[in-house]
Amino acid sequence: MKKGKLSVLESLIIMIVMFGMLGTMMIALGMTPQIPILLAFTLLLFYGRFRGFTWNQLQDGIVEGVKPGIVPMIIFIMIGVLVSAWSMSGVIPTIMVYGLEILNVRFFLFTVFVSCCLVGVIVGSSFTTISTLGIVFMGIGHVMGINTALTAGSIVSGALFGNNMSPLSGTTNLATGIAGVDNVFDHIRTIAHTAIPSATITAIIFLIAGHTTANPNMSSVHHIINALNANFFVSPWMLVPIAVLIICAIMQVPAIPTLLSGSITAIIMHIFINHPKLSTISNQIMNGFQLNSADKKINSIVSGGGVTSMLSSISLILVALTLGGVLIKMGVVENLVGKMKQSVNTPGKLILTSVLSAIGVNFLVGEQYISIILPGTTFKENFDKQNIKPVYLSRILASGGADINALVPWGVTGIFISGVLGVSPLVFIPCAFYVWMNPLLTVTFGFIFGKNYNKDKVVEPKLNRQVSEQLN
Repeated sequence: MKKGKLSVLESLIIMIVMFGMLGTMMIALGMTPQIPILLAFTLLLFYGRFRGFTWNQLQDGIVEGVKPGIVPMIIFIMIGVLVSAWSMSGVIPTIMVYGLEILNVRFFLFTVFVSCCLVGVIVGSSFTTISTLGIVFMGIGHVMGINTALTAGSIVSGALFGNNMSPLSGTTNLATGIAGVDNVFDHIRTIAHTAIPSATITAIIFLIAGHTTANPNMSSVHHIINALNANFFVSPWMLVPIAVLIICAIMQVPAIPTLLSGSITAIIMHIFINHPKLSTISNQIMNGFQLNSADKKINSIVSGGGVTSMLSSISLILVALTLGGVLIKMGVVENLVGKMKQSVNTPGKLILTSVLSAIGVNFLVGEQYISIILPGTTFKENFDKQNIKPVYLSRILASGGADINALVPWGVTGIFISGVLGVSPLVFIPCAFYVWMNPLLTVTFGFIFGKNYNKDKVVEPKLNRQVSEQLN
């Protein structure tokens, strides 16, 4: 064995052992993810030293691995602040009251999916959509007795569709840039060929699932509405922080100042309406809002948020990115992705391999941006050699890279969803139908229509061509 350089076989063995250990400890033994990942990192670190890597090299890998997660971790903290501010001020209770009054239980899942799709396109951030609408819909679904997994799955599916189709999305623009696409709308028109059919199938699934849901106890629903009205200032004025958030998103203000603007607006309104002590506001921003009414059910529904509520998720991101950084530094990721690159000689095989590569990076590293950058830079040369338009590479990076991160229990997006919605990744992952469907259609279309991807006129389903023309 050559010191300081791992072979492809060695890299494969490391991956198999690591996934076997993580799967056994997290799924079979039910351990919290931080400890299995930390153990895997410890073993990998000492193995790397044994194989000739210096401590400084491994430490550099840790630093490089954590860097992409710094901004998402700050965003997590800002979202904790936002949720607490919107709860204490009455923004979330107001949306819940209006939602409970107008939503039909039979169309609840369908409405959640469509609403998250639309808001996701407007704000261009699945994180923002999930942390605002998602929390509200989870509360409403709980009151209506809707299955938690289905509610979370509809939120995640809608938010990620919106993220794919928004010109404001960070991952959309990153995929476009890495693939070398000049116009983001060219990318959106291309991903629409798979995203819209995937969304349509997903919408039908949620529509059918909603019609099999039992009728809720309306007396319980009315009781919750009355309790919310009794404990909060419920008014259309409380929708102003939401409008601020949407305006910031449309103006392409970055995520952190956008979230801060929404939080500050809610806190200012809270001060003028309810006249709380500043020390109380400070405590609730840090530790989360806690309603102490006589109704324990309503207390559990609207309480939450705060900086501390995000610390567990942040710690998981830290250890996951640390593990991923060491895997990259030791060459494990490069070996596996590079080996896959050698076996592509047709458009269908190239697209399948690129998607699998993006998925593999997601599971190895747990970071959505790296899952876009690494496969994109690796396979771009192959797309050029086969004369395939770069928009098909950017579609792969969005569907197989950014989206799949939500299906990784230790991925940044998966951790975020679990922390914000308060559900285990194993609960929402099976029901995030859109996230499963879009990469599958991307690969399927690649084998069926791939030979036409280097021509001026792409032969894909007629319905999708019409949709593409409407986007022009």
